[in-house]
Amino acid sequence: MPAHNPNEPCRFCLIAHGQDLSHTVFEDQYSLAFLDYRPLFPGHTLLIPKQHYETLLDVPSALIEPLFTNVQLIARALEVGLGAQGSFIAINNRVSQSVPHLHIHIVPRRRKDGLKGFFWPRQRYKDEREMVEVREKLRRAIRSLKRHRTPHHG
Repeated sequence: MPAHNPNEPCRFCLIAHGQDLSHTVFEDQYSLAFLDYRPLFPGHTLLIPKQHYETLLDVPSALIEPLFTNVQLIARALEVGLGAQGSFIAINNRVSQSVPHLHIHIVPRRRKDGLKGFFWPRQRYKDEREMVEVREKLRRAIRSLKRHRTPHHG
């Protein structure tokens, strides 16, 4: 992710507030969806919260449902309006995040469209022991996070 210059306004905040151009496909009180200007396929849409949150981890719990209800709506619209056979939904949190404002990619998919699973190389765990170690680290972290939740993050 390129470093965000705090002296420059957030590009997606400008779009959300009508101060920069976008090809908007949907808007409600919580979010705005517009066509990605460098799409994987025509119809590739970005859905952003209108309020600035850098990553999904920063979004208040109360906003998760309306955001993802809108993701579902856009994904269905890709099928109904563009004849897509499915969709690919993706979020980058910091790493590979081109704009430091949460944006959800909603990409139309068709069989044999050229995308092969994920865009990065998959790998296997070294062995079952490594997999168990990773599982246990995640379980411990989840238990700790659930004990220390703040009202903001629900």
